[in-house]
Amino acid sequence: MAVLTHALYTLRFPLMGGAGVVRFVAACGVEQAEVITRKAEREARRIEAKFSRYRPQSVLSEINNRAGKEPVIVDEETEGLIQAALDLYQTTGGRFDPTIGVLRRAWDFKTGKIPSVGELAALLPLVRASAVELRSGTVCFHRPGMELDLGGVGKEYAVDAVADLLVSEGVESALVNFSGDVRTVGRRGDGRPWSVGVQDPRDPRRNRLSIAMGNGAGIATSGDYERAFVKDGIRYHHLLDARTGLPARGLASATVIAPRTFQAGCLATAAFLLGSKAGLDLLEATPNVEGVLIAESGQMFATSGLAPAREASHALATA
Repeated sequence: MAVLTHALYTLRFPLMGGAGVVRFVAACGVEQAEVITRKAEREARRIEAKFSRYRPQSVLSEINNRAGKEPVIVDEETEGLIQAALDLYQTTGGRFDPTIGVLRRAWDFKTGKIPSVGELAALLPLVRASAVELRSGTVCFHRPGMELDLGGVGKEYAVDAVADLLVSEGVESALVNFSGDVRTVGRRGDGRPWSVGVQDPRDPRRNRLSIAMGNGAGIATSGDYERAFVKDGIRYHHLLDARTGLPARGLASATVIAPRTFQAGCLATAAFLLGSKAGLDLLEATPNVEGVLIAESGQMFATSGLAPAREASHALATA
């Protein structure tokens, strides 16, 4: 009888407009590893198909198509994601709003289109999380024309779902990376902790620091550099303040480490929109969470549990 040895397996596939990478170490053999990778990709694509606003058959499209008309029955998974988005609206004082998707009619980050004051004024009345009613397994918009967009929480949710699937398959060492949102399982195959770099928001070839992930954690970053353009010396990016319809100012990136990537993603978005002081205060007040905020000036702020980041921040401030 053959003895199976531990081996590294890697799966890459396009997902949610970016790249999905799943790596895991197991002694299951090639045939079983292929079964696991197929399940992992299938789960990621299930979530994308269900919650993408760009797919006409998605749950999200159904909800948006019936906005202002009648309640839509939703399952527990959908209700949980919507509730998380509404909670984030409260946490950020309205800076994040899951109904901000209508503003894509005004902004175009591919062509560098900046909306006029009038264009934003016409759409902002439709950005109103308080007009979303989530009750008894149904969701309803009280204003026609509103749109729900779960892009602020969906990708991180998919990362966790795939990581949980790997654990259920007996995998003890893994890394799931969906366009920079990461979840680790256990330690690396060589026994060392996973190390994830925090990218310099102005130089993609350089990391500002590396963070050891311990025995498994989630990490997510919100930054002003992925969907962005610079015009007349001003950077415009997709992380909009829902109160104004304009890009949030102050931070270039917010990276958060939490037990799960979903929590890390929500907090990274919140911290970015809140800014360095309020964002750092939020992270410090949340148990089992650490984070690094990089200002537009390049100054770095870190939570108390990240001593190397604090040292780097001090060096930048005194340079």
